[in-house]
Amino acid sequence: QTASLLAVKVQRPAPDFKGLAVVGNDFQEIKLADFRGKYLVLFFYPLDFTFVCPTEIIAFSERIEEFKKLNAEVVGVSVDSHFSHLVWCNSDRKDGGLGGLSYPLLSDLTKKISSDYDVLLDNEGISLRGTFIIDPNGIVRQYSINDLPVGRSVDEVLRLIKAFQFVDEHGEVCPANWHPDKNPDTIKPDVADSKEYFKKHG
Repeated sequence: QTASLLAVKVQRPAPDFKGLAVVGNDFQEIKLADFRGKYLVLFFYPLDFTFVCPTEIIAFSERIEEFKKLNAEVVGVSVDSHFSHLVWCNSDRKDGGLGGLSYPLLSDLTKKISSDYDVLLDNEGISLRGTFIIDPNGIVRQYSINDLPVGRSVDEVLRLIKAFQFVDEHGEVCPANWHPDKNPDTIKPDVADSKEYFKKHG
């Protein structure tokens, strides 16, 4: 079970955090306020040097320029120490390492951040695969939590950020399976105007 129930809520401020992270080859303290004015993807994973985790972390790293084009940053978090993060970052990918990383890996050795974000498994002392999209005002817009065996989709995280940015800018709403390139039609949130969408897709 997680440490607390539903402390994190969509449309509410994200829980504050700060801690030591590996940034490049250095240790640096980072905090939530550092990302004010940008979208932040804060994702939790169970442990360094495991099996699914490097595939996710590398997948985010390989797409980091797409996030930056959306004014978004990515931070990974686990309960490992910053020293463990550094060794893992510098280990070869052929050996299960990360082979370098283009965004920070944050240490949550005290487990406080994982607990505050409701992803900590108390008995195991590790985090579930939680993903939190936090907007430029520090508000949680979306979160999802996977069980340990299943990795997450970077494509879906990017799609969600694009969707939130679109509705914030245009005041329209995004229907199921909305995609800016493949399925770009949106709905005007008005009884009369919405008929335009439903006539086309009904």
